[in-house]
Amino acid sequence: MTLENVLRMNAGDGEASYAKNSGVQEALLLKSRKVVEDCINKYGINGFPQCFKLADLGCSSGPNTLLPVKTIIDTVHATCQRKGLDVPEFQVFLNDLPENDFNTTFRMVQPFYSRLADEKGDKFKDKCFISGVPGSFYTRLFPSGSLDFVHSSSSVHWLSQVPEKVESNKGHINIADESPPGICQAYLNQYTRDFSTFLHLRSDEITTKGCMVLAFQGSSADPSKSGSCRLFELLAKSLLDMSSEGFLSEAEIDSFNFPFYNPTVDEVKVIIEREGSFSLESLQTIERRIEIQSSTNKDSMGEMVAKRIRAVNEPMLIAHFGDTFMDKLFERYAERVAEHISKENLEFLDLIISLTRKSY
Repeated sequence: MTLENVLRMNAGDGEASYAKNSGVQEALLLKSRKVVEDCINKYGINGFPQCFKLADLGCSSGPNTLLPVKTIIDTVHATCQRKGLDVPEFQVFLNDLPENDFNTTFRMVQPFYSRLADEKGDKFKDKCFISGVPGSFYTRLFPSGSLDFVHSSSSVHWLSQVPEKVESNKGHINIADESPPGICQAYLNQYTRDFSTFLHLRSDEITTKGCMVLAFQGSSADPSKSGSCRLFELLAKSLLDMSSEGFLSEAEIDSFNFPFYNPTVDEVKVIIEREGSFSLESLQTIERRIEIQSSTNKDSMGEMVAKRIRAVNEPMLIAHFGDTFMDKLFERYAERVAEHISKENLEFLDLIISLTRKSY
């Protein structure tokens, strides 16, 4: 399974689509807005270039896609008005893997231009230029020194590949409490390689004083106890249910692992320091949880969580297991999630970091 061909969100705007089930990702974008504004204001303390070039990495598709672009443009525009400066042109690059639903994204561009013109005047019809850049952000995507600002949200917790040496993780599809020794370390090793590569590549592409804001899922001291890993473990048990009913074999489950790792704060800091290309300007942690207020809504909460997980992960599941039992799988999954949250909250930790490229 080549991840670049299957690591994507559910396309379109149907009930199982990412567009209809990305409220958590939207909330993280809104929570990171202040960090983006502060970073842009610091960058523009002495003005902006004639053309401000920005990239959003892992843009996906749906109503969230252009939210960070709007925040960045609004911030630059407000700063220029406050200082009496000319507003620059904006070159916006939307990046995701080639199988991303770029068609849906591109259909949003013209209405976005019209909204900018309505809010800021007709001159903005010729101020903003949006294009798509398909490819993995674990490879070079842009010319050297070409970007002023890089943004990424809900993306860099995805790995470039399933870690090596996880064959012993039988019955599990990510890090779990009962995973054999060494599984968590294998995931950390892969994350360290990937995030170091990500930082190195972006340092080549960003201008000397360029900056970057990244928001992604993290964890406490033990990643296996994070809400994300708990949800993956409930999905693994749901797959085992399907196996017991004859829809697939346990061997198929044993050969599947999600390329996902939610690092601790200390792990992120160590990687940034060792890679050495960026200065860490700020790091915020945001705790959130999935809990039920009463026993009456546990089933609806289970269904909501199942839809969110399906919207993000179904393409990878279909690529490995086929699509004949997905509806039944996620029905069972919703039941397992409802049962779990009726007894125990799911705890999550989001990280928001801002970085500036070091001068050499």
